[in-house]
Amino acid sequence: MSAPVLEPRVEAPPAHKTPRLRPGLALAVIASCNAMIQLDDAIVNIALPGMRADLGLSDVGSSWVLNAYLLTFGGLLLLGGRAGDILGRRRVFLTGVALFTAAAAVRGLASDVELLTAIRVVQGVGAALAAPSGLALVLSMFEEGAPRKRAIAVCTAAGAVSTAGGLLLAGTLSGLSSWRWGLLLNVPLGVLILVLGPLAITETRRNPGRFDVAGALLSAVGAAALVYGLARAAEQGLGDVRALVCVAGAVVLFAVFAGVERRAAHPIVSLHLFRSRNRVLAYVGTLAVPGSIMGAYFFLNRYFQQEAGYGPLGAAVALTPLAATMAVMAWAAVRLERRLGPRYLMAGGAALLLTGNLWLSQLGPGTSYAGGILPPLLLLGAGMACCVIPPTVLATSGLRRGDAGAASSMLNAVQTLGGSLGLAMLVAVASRSGMSLGFTAGAVCAGVALLAALLIRPGSGTGVNAESGA
Repeated sequence: MSAPVLEPRVEAPPAHKTPRLRPGLALAVIASCNAMIQLDDAIVNIALPGMRADLGLSDVGSSWVLNAYLLTFGGLLLLGGRAGDILGRRRVFLTGVALFTAAAAVRGLASDVELLTAIRVVQGVGAALAAPSGLALVLSMFEEGAPRKRAIAVCTAAGAVSTAGGLLLAGTLSGLSSWRWGLLLNVPLGVLILVLGPLAITETRRNPGRFDVAGALLSAVGAAALVYGLARAAEQGLGDVRALVCVAGAVVLFAVFAGVERRAAHPIVSLHLFRSRNRVLAYVGTLAVPGSIMGAYFFLNRYFQQEAGYGPLGAAVALTPLAATMAVMAWAAVRLERRLGPRYLMAGGAALLLTGNLWLSQLGPGTSYAGGILPPLLLLGAGMACCVIPPTVLATSGLRRGDAGAASSMLNAVQTLGGSLGLAMLVAVASRSGMSLGFTAGAVCAGVALLAALLIRPGSGTGVNAESGA
């Protein structure tokens, strides 16, 4: 009997790893990135008066410290999301965090406005890479339904807690030492993310394709023009010629962008994302909601320090209940969403935002904090928490394979645009008619979000058939 022939053993290729290895730690890392980016806004706004005094910033120079970041962040978001899909989301996420952290570490050493503005540009690039890739990683790690909603709630709560903590810490440091120390608050958090990120998150599968250069340029320039036009309108008024030209140019660029994307073999944004009614309504709600909360931070901070006699720390403490309520309610919103559905939860949140803004529109010199300011702040915090989870879930559900980055970057882009648009409208109205009508404009934004919520079709789906994987 002949000896058996031994076939060479062929080992199966290793299974592709997904970011499910340490989902809890990975979520903590991504939520920390979200907190770091949101914390930065509070830090810079608290530090801005000190920057003006030490660096001799003019009004134009001060605006560029803010706008250089917003223009880069808003302009590159779509490209950042696509980069994560093609190059790997963990790689792009950590690259963005590294750029953001490095810029945060050196900006406190800036000696003039030109260097500070350049550093803020680098920060904007880092945020545009990290934010959409972070959200896309969440979509890859957590399945649609309760797990994903809880993950989104964690990121929402982390952002709210960081805003509250950032206000307090930045106010304390600005009052006790120097604005330069306050700008370093993000650095330890960024370093921690860079250390834990590679350990907690495994790389996602790269999606085949190439960069849509024409689409990237059109979206970047169009978004930058729109953000700049809205920011200038907030400073100079809605009738400013340069602001109108920038906004009109952005509209033209976006129209050309839509035509290019329709014919592109590998578009930077898949237009089928807009075929779902619920997803489009989620974008509308995301666009409107920032304007309903912007007035509380912008107008009340000025009111506390210029009219009520509060210092930077006192103003930060007075605003903290808003962010604290939002953090607490983010957890409750997950359970409420399961009982009520995204339509009624978002509608209820928008109604709270509307009520809070109308309440604050009655603010006057004799208004007490406990009776006239604290209650509407609590309403705004609860309303904001209820208005974050439903549109995020609707906008990121039912995605085709490879669309997580595009969907995440689009949601971030709409949110950034909503913040710029809301601030421009509120400031323009308030500069002509006073803070009271500014809060009324915030109520109008909340009303738009309420209408969008009521038009959402019942059920949590978006009406787009999901393919396997994110």
